[in-house]
Amino acid sequence: MTEREHAAYCYFQDIEPRPPLDAVFERDYLLYTVRGALRLNVDAASWLLPPSFAAWIPAGTAFRVDLDRPVTSCSILTRPGFCRTFPSATSVFQMSALARHMIQHCSDWGPDSSHPEEAEGFFEALLNACAGLVPRSVDVKRPYASDPGLRRAFGITEDRLADSLTAGDVARAANLSERTMQRLFAADVGLSWSQILTRVRMIRAVELLSDDSLSVIEIGAACGFNSLSAFNKAFRVFAHMTPSEYRKSLRG
Repeated sequence: MTEREHAAYCYFQDIEPRPPLDAVFERDYLLYTVRGALRLNVDAASWLLPPSFAAWIPAGTAFRVDLDRPVTSCSILTRPGFCRTFPSATSVFQMSALARHMIQHCSDWGPDSSHPEEAEGFFEALLNACAGLVPRSVDVKRPYASDPGLRRAFGITEDRLADSLTAGDVARAANLSERTMQRLFAADVGLSWSQILTRVRMIRAVELLSDDSLSVIEIGAACGFNSLSAFNKAFRVFAHMTPSEYRKSLRG
């Protein structure tokens, strides 16, 4: 069978770093990587997708993918409406251990390969299982700023998470006064810089917790926390569980 004949198929491929990719698919798209992380952008929304997260992108949705590092894609494309349990808009959600195992099981069922008889039912079960994860997932959407100066401040903040940053440090590096930066963040993003710093730290922690080679203490330090207790407290507020409990949930 060909791509047009398959109701659903898996796209499994190693992808090297490349310039940002803009795309619109005629099929519904479950975007997932088993190795590496990429950034998904839809309109003004932006998400980092490590192997612990996936994105549901309905057919006809324009999106951009930033590929700054090698990734291995293991994604599912289906005819529009094949799975009706997902939200109608783009959704990013935490993958369960079962969902990760299921999606890798069908990695050989590509667009131009023959599929076993059970493939279509398997794809439907996989997608329904993933749809059920959406309302229970941690929100990892990155705050968005339209102002160029604030975007510089965002980038500086993300690049220096392990440092003992202050708002004044970031403002000077972004060629803004601290007062102006704080005012613009409140007006443009609806958050203070300290709130943004905490959120960006938590999103980075979620990414790193999927890497078993790093200890929780190392991850806390990489995200700018001087103690495990401070890291645990902040992460519990964000995800309603400790970093260790979150890591355990990834393992099923």
